[in-house]
Amino acid sequence: MKFQVKNILEITNGKLLRGKDISGDYNLSTDTRNITSDEIFWPLIGENFDGHNFINTALANGVRGYLIDKNHKNFVFEEALFVIKVEDTLKAYLQLANFAKNQINPVVIAVTGSSGKTTTKEMIYSVLSQQYHTHKSKLNHNNEIGLCQTMLGMPDNTEFLVVEMGMRGIGEIELLSKYAQPNIAVITNIGTAHIGRLGSREKITKAKCEIINYLNKEGTLISYDEELVKNNIGWKGKTIYYSLDSVNITKQHSDSSEFFYKKNAYKLNVSGEYNIINSLAAIEIGLLARLSFDKISEGLALYRPIDNRWQVIDFGNNIQIINDSYNANPDSVKAAIKAVISSYPNKKIVLVLGDMAELGKYEESLHKEIGDFLKNKPIFEVITVGEKAELITKTLENEKFKIKSFTRNDEVVEYLSDTLVSESIVLLKASRCMSFENIVEKLKNAGVN
Repeated sequence: MKFQVKNILEITNGKLLRGKDISGDYNLSTDTRNITSDEIFWPLIGENFDGHNFINTALANGVRGYLIDKNHKNFVFEEALFVIKVEDTLKAYLQLANFAKNQINPVVIAVTGSSGKTTTKEMIYSVLSQQYHTHKSKLNHNNEIGLCQTMLGMPDNTEFLVVEMGMRGIGEIELLSKYAQPNIAVITNIGTAHIGRLGSREKITKAKCEIINYLNKEGTLISYDEELVKNNIGWKGKTIYYSLDSVNITKQHSDSSEFFYKKNAYKLNVSGEYNIINSLAAIEIGLLARLSFDKISEGLALYRPIDNRWQVIDFGNNIQIINDSYNANPDSVKAAIKAVISSYPNKKIVLVLGDMAELGKYEESLHKEIGDFLKNKPIFEVITVGEKAELITKTLENEKFKIKSFTRNDEVVEYLSDTLVSESIVLLKASRCMSFENIVEKLKNAGVN
């Protein structure tokens, strides 16, 4: 959505410090690397950067005007045709995004949870877009900046808006909810992601439950059925809980799942019970949106995993690698392992597991817990990468399957290049900081396929 300077001043309660020429309609940009003359530069402040330091770069790239906050009063340069001062540039960004959302007025669906957020968001989008003009957050654009970019980038005909909400601490989801004002809120699960920051699953639950603080009073909460949510949610409106208890799984293949839910048959072109669970939220939203069974079913069937999420890659010689390395926490690691075991019962399963981040004082016990989980499982080999992940293999020293530990990704590539045999299924799972996607590319270059 484009704005005039007078609109920005009104919406943000801003003050015009320089106004040589305020004419024109502008998009907003927070990135000077690809900014154009028909955009206003919006300098944001993060943990490791201050956008105000890039104002001169924006002007050099042709920008006519920009914002500053109350602490950068000296950043008024003669090259600018206009300069707007606001109390806080992030708050002003959120205010304009909220204004844009209200102008279009779509049904807003907000999705949060410890894991499965992005997959659930993508499934909801796939279902709703079979009948409605639907817009969604890109990839994992799930913080304040991503929310603003999503709402400001909505087409004028958007009927449903699906936004992902992440958090690293208390109060962050509440802020996102305040400006998104959801009509439907989804909580996928409560796990141990970010437990190092928050300290307990109870505190994680309270942080996730903030999503209902600005949920429309006539709206609906859709949540995975677990007691932590029920005990902490504080929501008195319409609520739908879902779980595998209401599902009859009829077939599970290496690349698909089939199941019955509420007397209807569905198929996903991806394996794993956790993906079935994620799809239940999408089905419930499809029903709320009054979609036919055929539309919901078609939408789920069309869903495909996005980059580094359960991507099955054929390396020839009956060797397949499952790249599920986008991120990892103890719950998602266990779910992925269960999925590969159930989907490939007659294969040589090789697990390549890396460090799980942001576990704080629990990192030792939770890595060891993965090792305990693996005991007596039908696994061919467990390979770990990283000092933390090595705790997994140390827990498995007395098990029958092979174990191996490395410190670097290139060591894993060299080892797998020499040892992978026919009928192997390799699962890659680690936190994003481990860059496991590089293992796939290097294996291709090494000629494993």
